[in-house]
Amino acid sequence: MIRLFDICIYIFNWGYAFLFFWILRTFLPLRRPLILKIAAFPFCSQIALMIIYSNDPVNLLGTLLGFTAYLIVFYRGAWIHKMTTLLIFYPALIAINYLTQDMGSRLFFSVTGASGESAEWNHQTLLISTAIYAVSNLFRLLFWSGTWIILKHYLRKATEHLTVRMWLIVDTLMLASFTAISTIICFMPEGPAIVYPICAASIFSSFGCIYLVSYIRNSMQTAYHAQELEMRQSYYEDRMHEEERVRRIYHDMKNHILVLSSRIGNGEETDRSVRNLQDQLSEYENYYHTGNDFLDIIIRDKSRAARARRIDFAASVNFSAGYFLDPLDISTIFGNALDNAIEASEKLPEEQRLITVKADRLRDMLLISVENNAEDDSDTSGEPSGGKKTSKKDSFLHGFGISNIRSAAEKYDGQCICRSDGGRFLLRVMLPIPEE
Repeated sequence: MIRLFDICIYIFNWGYAFLFFWILRTFLPLRRPLILKIAAFPFCSQIALMIIYSNDPVNLLGTLLGFTAYLIVFYRGAWIHKMTTLLIFYPALIAINYLTQDMGSRLFFSVTGASGESAEWNHQTLLISTAIYAVSNLFRLLFWSGTWIILKHYLRKATEHLTVRMWLIVDTLMLASFTAISTIICFMPEGPAIVYPICAASIFSSFGCIYLVSYIRNSMQTAYHAQELEMRQSYYEDRMHEEERVRRIYHDMKNHILVLSSRIGNGEETDRSVRNLQDQLSEYENYYHTGNDFLDIIIRDKSRAARARRIDFAASVNFSAGYFLDPLDISTIFGNALDNAIEASEKLPEEQRLITVKADRLRDMLLISVENNAEDDSDTSGEPSGGKKTSKKDSFLHGFGISNIRSAAEKYDGQCICRSDGGRFLLRVMLPIPEE
């Protein structure tokens, strides 16, 4: 009978380890090399199966360090995502492992009245011990199974579209749970009335934060889509007005030409009239056709903002291959890159202000580049050469533009490269185009 319980314990443990591993890889993507994907589960199982006791700083610290190293080695994504994963799942892992171990132990000693020396136990005591241990491991497996069923929809897309600032807010909330569970188990005397409620609160906080992250993401997506619709409406209304204005100009063009022809002897007045016509047509020429309606709006708005600041703006964009990008990510990449370029250009004399935007498909890659003149001691991310995150006074609200672009690129297994050389700044994003 003991042998049967041992087999059950083995199955329950590995089932739980696999569930914990699957939940993690759903929340945070694994690195692409096959050897790392294969090795990730055995390493995860060692962390998941760690036994936690009261007043046990060695195992607590060992689990923390092991979990941190495991996330760094086997998972891809920004550092903020990995830190959030640690702060969310470490308290839940510690709490549930401690609860199952401690409740099983208390139940065993209350039922059998056995001493703490296992060498003195008879066969019946060993059988009861193994049965209770199997039940506690079954409870742990059922707990994580329920967690997966309830949270799987939130886990899959929880990490999309959140900015670094929003992740920092979530991390700040989780830090309280992280500190509480570590402190109460490590330093407080044994006592279910104190430890168990804190463990339960830590578990609830961890999974509540997953829901919070998903809720923030959905709210952001709804707001962005509403903004997108508003931008589209404004864009097409402007286009209709400009089309009507240009039709009127062309309608009167013949008369303008006749008037100019009659003034051939007055060169200065003729030049002034020609410039007036060019100014009337220039705004109409600022509409770009990139192959993506949403990007047309962004390029239109940024080109207007640049020209309002007397910045030469040129765009050569063929974005028909960018069909796989979410509009929010298009906005993140182009919006941040162009905002940073405009900000850097404003610091220069007018004759040096220039922004060039290019995007096109090269084989199976979508290449995006934004290039601009910039001061030698800064770049368009707002990062001075001294290494500060931003040159602006409010460093918390600014300086995350490049990191947000990198996060958007990494979401599609792409790269973001920045280079500053001789007063020129180049931002390049390379995205693999998925097979249709």
